[in-house]
Amino acid sequence: MFGNPWIHKRMMQEGLRMTQTRMIILDVLSKRPEHHFSAEEIFIIAHRINPTIGFATVYRTLDLLTRLGVIQKFDFGDGKARYELMMGNKISHHHHLVCTGCGKIIDYTDFTDEEKELMERTEKALSEKYKFKIKNHIIQFYGLCNDCNVERR
Repeated sequence: MFGNPWIHKRMMQEGLRMTQTRMIILDVLSKRPEHHFSAEEIFIIAHRINPTIGFATVYRTLDLLTRLGVIQKFDFGDGKARYELMMGNKISHHHHLVCTGCGKIIDYTDFTDEEKELMERTEKALSEKYKFKIKNHIIQFYGLCNDCNVERR
């Protein structure tokens, strides 16, 4: 079962217990970190583990964990919120490539030095221009994956 000390500490800071439902949901998200689960997918898996878990409970738990910064919620334009487990109190920085053909989502993490430098300069310029302290950003690229590109040729 799920046992991330940072998350347990975060819950305790807020005066919350690590319930069985919370542990099951976090366990589901941790087993396949490359997958961006929808609430429905999480519910189906969690319900198999514990049939007493209801969809409303899963949804409320996802909302709570998002507000705590334990998981991150994404909108990839398919009408479903998707969730991803945060890696400790440090954000696992990556961008997403979203295929508009099949819906595949690819985590993009292997940034070149030039890309890192461009992002740092962009964040610095925006911070100065708008007097805004940037803590994080989300970048999503939309297009066709290799499989969908091959099919359309």
